[in-house]
Amino acid sequence: MFNFSNQLYLAIRTALDAGKRIMDIYNDPDADFEIESKADDSPLTKADKAANQLITTALSVTAFPILSEEGKEVPFKEWKRWKTLWIVDPLDGTKEFIKKNGEFTVNIALVTNGVPVLSVIYVPVRKELYFAEENKGAYKLAEVDYSMQPSIDEICAKAMRLPVSSGHQGVVVVASRSHMNDETRAMIENLRKQGQPVTMISSGSSLKICLVAEGSADIYPRFAPTMEWDTAAGHAIARAAGCEMYQTDGKTPMRYNKENLLNPWFVVKPV
Repeated sequence: MFNFSNQLYLAIRTALDAGKRIMDIYNDPDADFEIESKADDSPLTKADKAANQLITTALSVTAFPILSEEGKEVPFKEWKRWKTLWIVDPLDGTKEFIKKNGEFTVNIALVTNGVPVLSVIYVPVRKELYFAEENKGAYKLAEVDYSMQPSIDEICAKAMRLPVSSGHQGVVVVASRSHMNDETRAMIENLRKQGQPVTMISSGSSLKICLVAEGSADIYPRFAPTMEWDTAAGHAIARAAGCEMYQTDGKTPMRYNKENLLNPWFVVKPV
């Protein structure tokens, strides 16, 4: 019998509800996504805003503050005092949402002392749910229908613990669909020179981290900008599945709630 925390149960329920809200907009043939450009030229849609409002309202019942990509800016002098906080990306992969390729997620993580200790990633188009809690493991469940409102007991009873052996040959590298660059290509070429066959797969949003956590890929190098809300939920799942998200020195784990919310380059791989 699972013995997860109430915080994880809340995060699961909230991610499913946010997924439903996003899909209401995604599937509406008459919907206008109301695409805007943020300061960094990344897109913002009404689905991002709607999911953010739902998630922040749901999580506000806890004692922990919320750092969200779409939330109001908070001065560092305030958030540096936060020992435990939620880090949220209400719609990770907005470009994928706009393209309607299904590779977008809802990311909710709880971070304590700079370390992500539990999280949920929900893929509403695929109806796939990933969740994890420190010292209790990482799990995946397919066919989690946001419209059916499954109970937490049903979800936990059917979930599969990660990693799952995929039986693939050689080294499988997962790379960003939108951010392939020369540094990533050089790393892939270096792996080939080590004598093993290398296969590359592409994916969007935080799914790349999940693919390593579940064993479908062996490594995910990210040599392009990301923010803390892009990675915190995936990092918690990776850690609970026996992987780690290291800075490029290969030994320093990523940290969160920094003054600069921009992540350093990193690599996700088994410990």
